Amino acid sequence: MPRAVIADDEPLLAEDLRRRLAALWPELDVAAVLGDGVAALAAINRLRPDFAFLDIRMPGLSGVQVAQGVAGTRVVFVTAYDAFALQAFDAAAADYLLKPLDEARLLKCIARLQQTHGAPPPAPPALATPRLHWITAGLGDSKRLIAAGEVVYFKARDKYTEVVTVEESHLIRMSLRELAARLDPDGFAQIHRGLIVNLAQVLSIEQDLLGRCSLRLKSRPETLPLSRGYAQRFKAM
Repeated sequence: MPRAVIADDEPLLAEDLRRRLAALWPELDVAAVLGDGVAALAAINRLRPDFAFLDIRMPGLSGVQVAQGVAGTRVVFVTAYDAFALQAFDAAAADYLLKPLDEARLLKCIARLQQTHGAPPPAPPALATPRLHWITAGLGDSKRLIAAGEVVYFKARDKYTEVVTVEESHLIRMSLRELAARLDPDGFAQIHRGLIVNLAQVLSIEQDLLGRCSLRLKSRPETLPLSRGYAQRFKAM
């Protein structure tokens, strides 16, 4: 019989999830319902459940910290915030559910967990650097989750990196060097020591009388400088 634990610092929401799981997955044994991250980590290490349904914002330890401290348990994050999807991906989450829970979405999650039950859980990335599919952008309390494909280009800004989309821009703390290592090399290219461009957004290459090259973009009015050291990839365009 598969076993699970639930951790959420809101008792009513934790109980609601327990009732839903009991109705939709009667074979699942919910062995414990916890209210904070420290207790959740201890219970998971003691009970060795197959699955853990974790809120992300909890006292003591966050759900992400709990997930990083356990092995052999598939983690489903259940949260009211969509801004933690990238961290969930880095923690090798089995699924990411948003509150208030949609029953059809929960059923889909259960079906996925049932299919993988008995197979060894994926380990969090260690040797290989995971591809970056989502960017959590913004500073302070203003956050936005941006799909990598929505980005037109990234530009280094002192200690930050500017993420420029078709209509807006945001700042992130990830360096351009780290971005270059994690972005899909078939979709993005570094064109300058301070610039990475989405190749799908390149309209054309222009060259002035001095031989300096720049890129025109499909959906932004500005042009981007193309350094000679990065120009080799664009010669066939």
